[in-house]
Amino acid sequence: MSELAQLNMVEAINQGLGQLLEEDSQALLMGEDIGANGGVFRATAGLQQRFGEDRVIDTPLSEAGFVGAAIGMCLVGLHPVVEIQFDAFVYPAFEQLISQAGRFRWRTRGKYGLPLVIRIPYGGGTRAPELHSDSPETLFSHMPGLRVVVPSDPLSAGEMLLAAAKYGDPVIFLEPKRMYRRGRQPVPAKFPDGDLDHALVRRPGDDLTLVAYGAMIEVVEGAADRLQDEGISARVLDLRCIYPLDRESLLNAAEETGRVLVVHEAARHCGVGAEVAALLQEEAADVLLAPTLRVTGMDMPFPLAQNEDDALPSVERVLAAAHTMLEY
Repeated sequence: MSELAQLNMVEAINQGLGQLLEEDSQALLMGEDIGANGGVFRATAGLQQRFGEDRVIDTPLSEAGFVGAAIGMCLVGLHPVVEIQFDAFVYPAFEQLISQAGRFRWRTRGKYGLPLVIRIPYGGGTRAPELHSDSPETLFSHMPGLRVVVPSDPLSAGEMLLAAAKYGDPVIFLEPKRMYRRGRQPVPAKFPDGDLDHALVRRPGDDLTLVAYGAMIEVVEGAADRLQDEGISARVLDLRCIYPLDRESLLNAAEETGRVLVVHEAARHCGVGAEVAALLQEEAADVLLAPTLRVTGMDMPFPLAQNEDDALPSVERVLAAAHTMLEY
């Protein structure tokens, strides 16, 4: 068995990227400041020194340019992993991802894929300035051809990153940056391939299910602790894959607990919570004991630091919604 090390999420991502470069001679990393400086979050620290400038590439400040270049690299047999420095910086590359990367498998009638991973540190909670705290997962999940995944702890980050790199089609890999150094977890010296298909029950429960992903897992687990003190058993379901959703796990949660509450920090309108609620209404209405509720971010640009806590879901907001559901 591999020796376990206590790593935080950004260290686990660094280890996973190093493992990928060792195991796959066609893999390479690209992004702004990821080489000599090791990335703004240090996710790629030391990798250019280990593997060279041809495999850990510092790019110009041009997301559309280097994402487009990565698509071209895929076409000649390379396996690029691209880092977008901050979430909202991906928007200039949106056209490349939607019009080119996501459609390539379809355009070639299933014959060819693009083994492309786009890593995006995303979300709020870090007191960052404007355009550094967006949650763009729904934008990508609306476009067929892109798989959208979100790890919530160090182990899942490393395992899912290796799986994403081997998937064979484009993967949007969203990393909740407020969790980068939140805590440590035992991880093996060599990651096995992770699971890009299934949600994970983080905590069993019978009275209701709290569905979340990324940094919101910490919030709903805090709410589950408070509910437990009240004698209420709350299941915590970590979605992990935003597109496609794990329908079976969601339908099982509805059947086994009767109440489902979805929590995400992205805007409410057309968010993941809306999709989950629609799925449960269409396919599990007969077993639900209460409407599916949502606790989300606000339908507005992400606020400045002094108002950040008011915009993000909190334990208190989750508790209030849970109590509303339990009254049905």
